[in-house]
Amino acid sequence: METEKSFEQCEEWRKRAFLGPLPPNFLRIENTMSGNQQEEADRQAAFALHHMQNQTMSNMGRLTITVVQAKLVKNYGFTSMDPYVRLRVGHTIYETHTDRRGGKNPHWNKVIHVFLPQGVNKIYIEIYDECSFTMDELIAWGHIDIPPQVIEKGTTYEDWYLLSGKQGDNQEGSINLVLSYQVRYPKAYMEVPAPVMMVPSTNVIGNIAPYAPVNVYTAPPAPPVLPSTLPNAEAELKQLSEMFPNIDKEVIKSVYDANGGKKDMSVNSLLTMAE
Repeated sequence: METEKSFEQCEEWRKRAFLGPLPPNFLRIENTMSGNQQEEADRQAAFALHHMQNQTMSNMGRLTITVVQAKLVKNYGFTSMDPYVRLRVGHTIYETHTDRRGGKNPHWNKVIHVFLPQGVNKIYIEIYDECSFTMDELIAWGHIDIPPQVIEKGTTYEDWYLLSGKQGDNQEGSINLVLSYQVRYPKAYMEVPAPVMMVPSTNVIGNIAPYAPVNVYTAPPAPPVLPSTLPNAEAELKQLSEMFPNIDKEVIKSVYDANGGKKDMSVNSLLTMAE
């Protein structure tokens, strides 16, 4: 009997200890700020966000990568390979289309626009053979350093880069790339003040909540239109294509954009590439 009584007492103590009524403010965060303090905190948070976003955009530019073609040393498989290119810049991955039956000499002429964060100066490149019934086969790869003059001076740069693979380091062939760089958001866009938006204030008078102006960051203006998309660019691009018939039109277009639509500068860049 004493054992049963002791058990009942323990059970009663357990219920009192763990199953008692919860306080009315359980799991609630008490707001100890006054209305003015909350408004000031919101204002400071908005300014901090505005500053952080401006810093991020000011450190970001647009890198244009034109993947022209590749020359590989071996065709793996019984038929011609179907190669495509995969690029990784920072934490972002881009792909070209597949050159059907491109074999050892695939052509893509693919223009890829990359938002380049500050501090990123390498491109990791891979070439795959697209397969229908098995996983795509990795053929070649390489790490490519972005030339300093591309980022620092906006120079258009074209070169062949060695690739590694089953044949060994830098023994799998090479790939032809054209690189150019321009600032995504010029300084004029960075100096646009944050717009003012009316948001409800925390100070409630009766049943009416007055509105207080708070600076809130919104999306920046759209970047300038590419020169090659303007109506007067068509004639100049045609002239450049006639002057350089051995250079792909997409490459010429990329060079034209990189030089801000200036024909003379584009000619000089294309002459350097053609040498």
